[in-house]
Amino acid sequence: MTPSDETRDETRDEPADEPRETPRETPRETPGAAEARRAVEAVWRIESARLIAGLARLTRDVGLAEELAQDALVAALEQWPESGVPRNPGAWLMATAKNRAVDAIRRKEVLRRKLGELGRELEIDGEGAGAAPDADAVLDDLDDDIGDDLLRLVFTACHPVLTTDARVALTLRLLGGLSTKEIARAFLVPEPTVAQRIVRAKRTLADAHVPFEVPQGAELAVRLSSVLEVVYLVFNEGYSATAGDDWMRPALCEEALRLGRVLAELAPAEPEVHGLVALMEIQASRSAARTGPAGEPVLLLDQDRGRWDQLLIRRGLAALERADALGAPPGPYRLQAEIAACHARARTADGTDWVRIAALYAALARAAPSPVVELNRAVALSMAIGPAAGLALVDQLTAEPALREYHLLPSVRGDLLARLGRYDEAYEEFGRAAALTRNARERTLLLERAAAAAAAAGDGEG
Repeated sequence: MTPSDETRDETRDEPADEPRETPRETPRETPGAAEARRAVEAVWRIESARLIAGLARLTRDVGLAEELAQDALVAALEQWPESGVPRNPGAWLMATAKNRAVDAIRRKEVLRRKLGELGRELEIDGEGAGAAPDADAVLDDLDDDIGDDLLRLVFTACHPVLTTDARVALTLRLLGGLSTKEIARAFLVPEPTVAQRIVRAKRTLADAHVPFEVPQGAELAVRLSSVLEVVYLVFNEGYSATAGDDWMRPALCEEALRLGRVLAELAPAEPEVHGLVALMEIQASRSAARTGPAGEPVLLLDQDRGRWDQLLIRRGLAALERADALGAPPGPYRLQAEIAACHARARTADGTDWVRIAALYAALARAAPSPVVELNRAVALSMAIGPAAGLALVDQLTAEPALREYHLLPSVRGDLLARLGRYDEAYEEFGRAAALTRNARERTLLLERAAAAAAAAGDGEG
């Protein structure tokens, strides 16, 4: 379970066969080639997930599907400067990639068996090695199954057989169309590390013979949980960066929101999908108010609610209504969305229904027991009843091994101690929290709160 605003805002050696990137502009690039490259990059960002999903259905191999898609991009760069950008560039790329798939199958001497499986999908009339494919015919054929293909790709990229880091990197690569460099920059890790994660992930999927399919029955809930976890991890890293110099990384929030919205369209009968979308929409609505003029963090209770994005709030509340309408008992994401909705509906910080928020955290603790949830519940209790009630629960959590290096535990404890007038103790807690966080903006904020506690302690002595 990731930290909510209750805790966050109370403080605040592998082979080098890396995935190929969309070619970048070079100083010698001609105007026609530069225009074609820009067109390819734009089409890739829009169509890459659709393209890879369709190819993965044909080849049953995600790694090969991405290679074929990249081959089609190279072909586009070679041909589009001369022939012009096709009317349906996405379908052109798909048809070209399918031709490459046929060639690959021939080389492996299993063409007859594969042609039997693929049937009419691989029958593209009048195509030579360099001929433009019949884009409209391929597009019509692809659209028949594209929703299912994308859903299959989501479940494959987020398969539990992969590590969490691998699932995140592969999802952003295959479904987000992000380059290795973009993913590395977003998560502040070396580019070779991200490349290795992607390579290993594709090998793991192949070695484990993970089927390219939507899970059914009891397995669906487990696999869907893995998918939602990946999307929310991406969002949360953008919303409250764990490391680096920035408090937020909006591009990651936007990508997670896009993935969540796509998933909601593909799986409209899953209430937790709508719950996650609602949670992200409402949290994202506060983005403009969460930083000050110099990029410094602004805590939830101090934010200018006039800067909250009302369109995103309305979208979030509508997604929450869709989740509720499905009638299932609320799961963890719906409960968190309900908590976010309590904040969104309050016109002022003083108007927040903290009693309801505390009750929702109690329900969340039953649905998804976690020390982090209990820490959030402690903050809600402190606002609903008083800081002493919150501190009593926080003190129980200090023995939790999972929170030993978690900077928000001493941060919350410092806040509660300060509210109780125990400033010397609060100073120590804020200092400890500052030493634990890896985010530079958050460290500055915590040191400022430590200094304020020290000053208050000095005034009390005087």
